[in-house]
Amino acid sequence: MLFMVTQVHTPDKCPRDEGGSVVLYDAKAEGVTIRGIYGAYSQHVIYYLVEADRVEAVNKMLQPGFTRCTATVAPVSDQPLVP
Repeated sequence: MLFMVTQVHTPDKCPRDEGGSVVLYDAKAEGVTIRGIYGAYSQHVIYYLVEADRVEAVNKMLQPGFTRCTATVAPVSDQPLVP
């Protein structure tokens, strides 16, 4: 299943000088394949398109950012709706 994750932090929690955005997620989290990472950095927002069988695996991927970010996790699909 695909998930779109929107991760947001405030300017005072920005990791820019502490390793950058890579410190906000675990790229090696078991059960998650990262398909894309996109940033709206001046807005302090990062978008992740990830594939996982369980949302718990996505939460594990996001744990490094839990103390400085909020995140929304939404299931998404590349299949069109057919009436």
